[in-house]
Amino acid sequence: MADVQITCITEPHPRSSHEHITHVGNPAGNWKWTREEVIASIEAKTNTFYVLDPYNGKRSDVAVVRPSGRAPYIQTHADGDWNNNLLSLNQCQS
Repeated sequence: MADVQITCITEPHPRSSHEHITHVGNPAGNWKWTREEVIASIEAKTNTFYVLDPYNGKRSDVAVVRPSGRAPYIQTHADGDWNNNLLSLNQCQS
């Protein structure tokens, strides 16, 4: 199992108030995956994913959230709290 740092995200409409991540990646690692690929990898326990806070270096693990009646999505979790560290990342370059 690989422990993988996410450093960028892709949102179809970055300036929209609707927060919807379609891809995550790490240019230094030369990879970019769809949200669905990351969810499948987390649930299959083939990889773990995390984000580092740029200000304090604190790690937040990425987990799958499955709300009733909605598509699953990924979100960060640290110190017992769900947070939006993914949404604070820069947009991945094409």
